[in-house]
Amino acid sequence: MTGELSAFADRALDAAIAEGIRRRAPDAQPAGFLALALGKHGAGELNYSSDIDPILLFDPELLPRRERDEPGEAAQRVARAVVETLAKVTQDGYVFRVDLRLRPASEVSPLAISIDAALTHYESSALAWERAAFIRARACAGDIAAGEAFLAAIRPFVWRKSLDFGAIAEIGRLTTQIRANARGGPVVGPGFDLKKGRGGIREVEFYAQTHQMIHGGRNPQLRLRGTRETLVALANAGLVPAEEARILGECYDRLRTVEHRLQMVLDQQTHSLPVKPEALDEVARLDGLPDGQALIAELTQITETVGERYDALIMDNTPEGPSTSVAVPEQRSLVERLEEMGFADPAALVERIAGWQSGRMRALRSDAARNAFEAIQEDLLAALAAAPEPERALLRWEQLLNNLPTAINLFRLLEARPALLQRLARILSLAPPLANALTRRADLLDPLIDSSAFELPGDVETLIAQFSRFEPDDDYERILDTVRRKVGEKRFALGVQLIEGVNDPIAIGHGLARIAEAAIHVLTRAAIEEFEQTHGKVAGSELLVLGLGRMGGGVLTYASDLDLVFLFSGDFSLESDGERPLGATRYYNRLCQRVIAALSVPTAEGALYEVDTRLRPSGAQGPPAASLDSFARYQEEQAWTWEHMALCRARALFGSATGRSEIDALVHDVLTRPRDPEKLRSDVLEMRETMAQHKPGKGPLDVKLSRGGLVDLEFLVHFTQLREGKGLVYDLREAIVQLADAGLLPADLIAAHDVLTRFLVAARLLAPDSQVPVEAACMALVRACGYGAWDELETALGQARTQVAQAWQAAFGETLETDR
Repeated sequence: MTGELSAFADRALDAAIAEGIRRRAPDAQPAGFLALALGKHGAGELNYSSDIDPILLFDPELLPRRERDEPGEAAQRVARAVVETLAKVTQDGYVFRVDLRLRPASEVSPLAISIDAALTHYESSALAWERAAFIRARACAGDIAAGEAFLAAIRPFVWRKSLDFGAIAEIGRLTTQIRANARGGPVVGPGFDLKKGRGGIREVEFYAQTHQMIHGGRNPQLRLRGTRETLVALANAGLVPAEEARILGECYDRLRTVEHRLQMVLDQQTHSLPVKPEALDEVARLDGLPDGQALIAELTQITETVGERYDALIMDNTPEGPSTSVAVPEQRSLVERLEEMGFADPAALVERIAGWQSGRMRALRSDAARNAFEAIQEDLLAALAAAPEPERALLRWEQLLNNLPTAINLFRLLEARPALLQRLARILSLAPPLANALTRRADLLDPLIDSSAFELPGDVETLIAQFSRFEPDDDYERILDTVRRKVGEKRFALGVQLIEGVNDPIAIGHGLARIAEAAIHVLTRAAIEEFEQTHGKVAGSELLVLGLGRMGGGVLTYASDLDLVFLFSGDFSLESDGERPLGATRYYNRLCQRVIAALSVPTAEGALYEVDTRLRPSGAQGPPAASLDSFARYQEEQAWTWEHMALCRARALFGSATGRSEIDALVHDVLTRPRDPEKLRSDVLEMRETMAQHKPGKGPLDVKLSRGGLVDLEFLVHFTQLREGKGLVYDLREAIVQLADAGLLPADLIAAHDVLTRFLVAARLLAPDSQVPVEAACMALVRACGYGAWDELETALGQARTQVAQAWQAAFGETLETDR
């Protein structure tokens, strides 16, 4: 069955490649694009529920493409199409899960790599595990001839003539890391990982591959893909005892059989024994055994048999026994220094540091990188030890290293600016969103060396000018990258301001909104210009962007998405005047999709914003853009009360002065029309109760959704605005001020708004799950919100929610339970 599954995977990949090429070049004969099968697929040993691990390569000279497409761009389109065709889940299921992480430098490389670039990688900078992976590689789909030529070209890399005990030591280190990270621990039992655990499937495979790496360069008879066939060949060559090869082969067969059983239960790609006893019994009975305990007993014997033989192999083939990159005297010294710094388990940390420098992390593979790291290692470890949460900071530092393709510049920056080390440690400890951003872009630290990084951003026009500084030859994709990079730097700097308590969180929220508005302007303009090159313009009309929610209100948090409505003015019966004309409605809906993509689709510089357009008249399922006339008609005739409430914070973000004025007038007319106060009251209470049932507070620190929080305050303000037709400004705080001055709301709601909003902005970084964070993060929240102690902050939050609840009682005659 494994062979049939593997052959099917070959045919599926081949068909997906052909289809992907013909999406852009319908009449072309597929060529110049190929897939190499690795792992179980390469060996013809796919499991019942395996994913496939291909490497996708292309030849720029042969790949069919549109005339204007660059070869690399065309190849990525084909690669994305291949993954989509095979892995997308439809009503009929999916074909194969596709994992492309075995490609060269997968952290930074595109999905498909040119043949020349791949050759350069394997000839110059590939690691031992990549050699081992290519033992089972074969050209399986697409341009098979080109794939076989590629494998022939890298044969010297895979099959070296000389013995490479350094590579064997690397395999030994890799084994240690795999065992340490395997689920279920080292002992066979519920949750044990049959693939990665000690004595598991991978160690039989590594046993065979290690011998192949040592001897295959001089003995072509050992260059086989299948694990069982390789064990037989090793025995025939006299390199391993025949009895040992037989035992390992039988153990391998049995482990693979049980693995099949695990995956057949729920069609999941799992290698771990079930944790629940009844589920373990089910797998055992499927395998013909009486119960789970019988299965565990058999697997215990098998894994011990494999583990002993594999341990002996690694010890025997490492000239100095178990390898470590730190000499013993140095290791002892480092242990002592780490102990003095206050780390809980210095010896374990030494092993982790050795792992960083073992070559597993791309950022530390070169001598230059290791030397640069050694220059900051002592100060870095001291900063991590002094961080509010040392272990958390350490884990995120490892993630940062693991995700970076190169870190020499980061190491040198930290060496030149030692003060950044303490700031980096606090970021890694206290602010998960900022730490995650750093793992994708370490250069976000660069601007922090300038004191201006702790100033609030300028006005929207100034930011637009900054975001619009492009190179003369920048194309549309480079423009998107540039804006993402600049926006990312400014948002990150504002996040650091929060955890350092530099500026008021409300001011930071306004700054985040200005940054978003400037990005919307620049990217919408860029999308329009790029769209007009193909489709031209629609005479007498324009695209208008309306902001709602927090974006409309002008105060964002670090985690806010953008609530946007896209409108267009003019005669919708007209057609555009470009090379490929479109009717106005279709034109603006296509353009709107382009703008949403410009704001939300990740590029090489990462993601930007999540865009939410569900507040448009047609709802989540309709077209994304509406004409200004249809929007006005909808608001007048069909809109629900909650949609008018949303308009209380509506603000035109993009469009001409005339277009913005039209929107402002339209919104004002809707908000000031006469209303039945009792029906309005009933609608508001019904909506809030429904929301409370379906979206309750997420935790004790959820000052948005919990009763007496910001949502209740917003409902109360919008109810009053609609009932009275007064205080109609998009800024929620200013609306409260105006309504309080008119005697329509209590004045203490101004302070309540400030306390709750200030906390929300800070907590989105420091307590993003709305749970009470660790003590250090609590104190950072206290500092950011301007208090001296946690109980002071809690008291202020409680008082603010009480004030909202009292105002709610006065307006609606309904008591709020603020502890909900």
